[in-house]
Amino acid sequence: MTQAANMSQDQIAERNVLILIIAQAVLGAQMPLLFTFSGLAGQQLASNICFATLPISLIVFGSMTTAPWLSSFMQKFGRTKGFMLGAAGGAIGAILSALAIYTSSFPLLLIGSYFTGIYMSAHGFYRFAASDAASDDFRPKAISYVMAAGLASAIIGPQLGSAMFDAMVIPFMGVYAAAFALNCLGFVLFPFLISGTAKHAKAAPYTGRTRIELLKSPRIATSMICAMVAYSLMNLVMTSTPLAVVGCGFATETAGHIVTAHVLAMFAPSFFTGHIIARFGVERVVGAGLFILMGAGIVALAGVQLSNFYIALILLGFGWNFGFIGSTAMLATAHTAQERGPAQGMNDFLVFGLVTVASLASGGLMNCSGGNPVEGWNAVNYAMIPFLALAFGSLIWLSMITRKNA
Repeated sequence: MTQAANMSQDQIAERNVLILIIAQAVLGAQMPLLFTFSGLAGQQLASNICFATLPISLIVFGSMTTAPWLSSFMQKFGRTKGFMLGAAGGAIGAILSALAIYTSSFPLLLIGSYFTGIYMSAHGFYRFAASDAASDDFRPKAISYVMAAGLASAIIGPQLGSAMFDAMVIPFMGVYAAAFALNCLGFVLFPFLISGTAKHAKAAPYTGRTRIELLKSPRIATSMICAMVAYSLMNLVMTSTPLAVVGCGFATETAGHIVTAHVLAMFAPSFFTGHIIARFGVERVVGAGLFILMGAGIVALAGVQLSNFYIALILLGFGWNFGFIGSTAMLATAHTAQERGPAQGMNDFLVFGLVTVASLASGGLMNCSGGNPVEGWNAVNYAMIPFLALAFGSLIWLSMITRKNA
C-alpha cells in the first residue's frame, strides 16, 4: 500500500496491466492447450464417442458455476488471492486429469476438467482487474491490452501441447504436466499486483444494488446480453468448424490452420480495440461486433469452399473481439466499485452458462440435425439468428432509453 500511495491512478493500472498481460500470455496458454487436446483425450477414454467433447463442456461448466463465488471472494479478499485460488484450481485439475489418463478413468477426467474450470473463471476476471484502477480514458485500453496478450497464448498453447503430447510414456500426460507447470507460475506472478484505488471491502457493509436491481439497469443488462451472445456464438461455430471442414472433404491439418487463423483474429484486434472504443464509443463498437458476427454466418452459409471457411472464421474472431471487449468495457462503467463483485460474478455466470449450452449444442446441431455435414454446418450457422436478434434488440433498447433520459 505504501508503494501504491506514491503512484498515480494510471501508474498503478499500467503496472497491473503489465502483470496481467504476462499472466494472459503464459497462464492463459493452458486454455487453447486444453481445448485442443481435451476432446482427443476424452475420445480415448470415453466408452461412447458421442461424449468425447464432454471434458471441454465440464471446463466451461466449472467456470460458470465458479464465477459468482469467486467474484465475491475477490471482492472480499482482493484480486491477488482470487487469482492464486484460480491457479490452484487449475493445478489440481491438471493433476487429476493426468491421473485420469494414467488410470484410464473418464469420470476422473471430467472431475479434473471441472477443477480446470476454476482457473478458467479466474482467467476471465483478468480483463476486469485491468480496469480496476484505471481512469475512464485508460480503462478500455487497459482491457484491450490484456485481451491482446491472448494472441501469444493462442500460439504458445497449441505449440506447447504438440511438444508435450508424446513427452511421456503415456500420451496426453505431458499435456497436463505442462498445464500444471503453467498454473504454478501464477503463485510467483500474482503477488506483484497492486490493489491501489481498487481496494477490496473488508468490513464495510454492502450498500450497493442487489443482483436483481443490477439486472434492471438497462446498461448492465445490455452489456451482459451482448457479452453472452458474442461469446456463445463464437464457441458454437468454432467448436463445429473442424467437424465441418473434415466432413466437407478437407484435411485435418487444414481444419487446424483455419482454427489458428480464427484464434489469431480473436486477439489481434485487441491492440487497437480500446482506442476504437475511446474514439467512437462502446455502443458502436459492440454493434459493429454483432454485424461482423452476422457477416461470418452469411459467408458460412454461402458455401463450403475453403475460402468460405477461412473468411467466416476470421470474421467470427473479429466479431467476438469487438462484441466481447466492448461489452466488458460497457459493464465496467455501469456499476460502482462496491458492486463490482456481484456484477462481474453474475456477468460471467451468465456468459459461461450460455457458452456451456453452446458447446453442448454445437456437436448435436452439426451431427444430428442434417443428413450430411453441409446441412449440419448450415444448421449451426442458422442457429445464430435468434441470438443476434436478441443482442441487436438490446442495443436498440438501450439507445432509446438513453435518448429518452437525455
